[in-house]
Amino acid sequence: MSKVAKLPVTPGARLVHTPSCRFCDAPLRHTVVDLGMSPLCESYVTADRLNEMEPFYPLKVLVCERCLLVQLQAYVSPAEIFTEYAYFSSFSTSWVEHARRYCEMAMKRLRLGPSNLVIELASNDGYLLKHFLPHGVPVLGIEPAVNVAAAALDLGVPTLTEFFGADLARRLVAEGRRADLLIGNNVLAQVPDLNDFVEGMRIVLAPGGVATLEFPHLARLFAGNQFDTIYHEHFSYFSLIAAQCIFDAHGLVVFDVEELDTHGGSLRLYLRHAHDQAKPVQPSVDALLAQEVAAGFDRLDVYLKFGPKVEQVKRSLLTFLIGEKERGRRTAGYGAPGKGNTLLNYCGIRTDLLDYTVDRNPYKQGRFLPGTHIPIFDPSRLAETKPDSILILPWNLRDEIVEQLAYARSWGAQFVVSIPEVQVL
Repeated sequence: MSKVAKLPVTPGARLVHTPSCRFCDAPLRHTVVDLGMSPLCESYVTADRLNEMEPFYPLKVLVCERCLLVQLQAYVSPAEIFTEYAYFSSFSTSWVEHARRYCEMAMKRLRLGPSNLVIELASNDGYLLKHFLPHGVPVLGIEPAVNVAAAALDLGVPTLTEFFGADLARRLVAEGRRADLLIGNNVLAQVPDLNDFVEGMRIVLAPGGVATLEFPHLARLFAGNQFDTIYHEHFSYFSLIAAQCIFDAHGLVVFDVEELDTHGGSLRLYLRHAHDQAKPVQPSVDALLAQEVAAGFDRLDVYLKFGPKVEQVKRSLLTFLIGEKERGRRTAGYGAPGKGNTLLNYCGIRTDLLDYTVDRNPYKQGRFLPGTHIPIFDPSRLAETKPDSILILPWNLRDEIVEQLAYARSWGAQFVVSIPEVQVL
């Protein structure tokens, strides 16, 4: 069961303003969830810009009836989002450890050494590639955000400050650089031109090379009601059914898949060239496809049942925060992640309900959350003000954060998450 039959396009005239699928160009006529208007979730506001106009864009999620790719329209170019970026991977201890374990596994499984080349797409601040350096494995990072790439260069990780696509892939091949291991962690969702990006992967991947991609699994997003992971920077949301369709079209084969706990539940796909018969398709691929079919991800109706679950979280979180305020209790946030900004803007939460938030990233400290203008402080602010409740916005790191904030129990603080439902830990 390596292939899943796709739904035919519904007959009917194409509407003038109907957007089209970024992969197969079919008209997008079906809404998964509408989160209203929201600013770019990583566009943190400086104090001198608080009184300036801030752009908001529709955060409406659509599903393609032909290839079943869940997606947003691209309202803003990648250059506007990613040329200067606020996310530095190294500030998550657990994510850096995840990367280290991955590198050790990849070196052993693929027998990588000084004669190989590892290329990472969207390599961020070098948090992953740095683990190859002590072993003498040559690496190359490709990272479009100038400020983030500079941090990688400081670590000694060679980095190109460019957007990846077919043109850059051809240049690299012309220079004699092809990837024995091509890595893309949490980047596929952030690519508006999927076909150009995946074609670039095919071009730069060595004939016997392996590509690994990690991305949040749509099935886990639905099951865990993780709507806050939807934002403008994430153009697409993938099931294995949809991802396999995309890679097949570009001559890349998914030959293995792993389910991960990262980011609320992710997939790690292993890909090879279609002509590379040395890597047979593993049973894990058909097994996961069967799970998705059993859950209905090959049927359009499953995608249309998500919206009401999202609305329930909004009502519950507002009820909790309003109740805390009416009892004279103070609530602060922990973290300033993109997912938190989707949640707070969708729910209309501002400083009337959430006093402030804190974040370990110095880049964000002293700034304000986009849209809501909630101030961001250093985590020491919590001990200074002793809030009664702490809303953990990066809920995927809840265990790590609760451990970091164990001292808050001394004044009776309670920890709260809102995904998949409002819960006091």
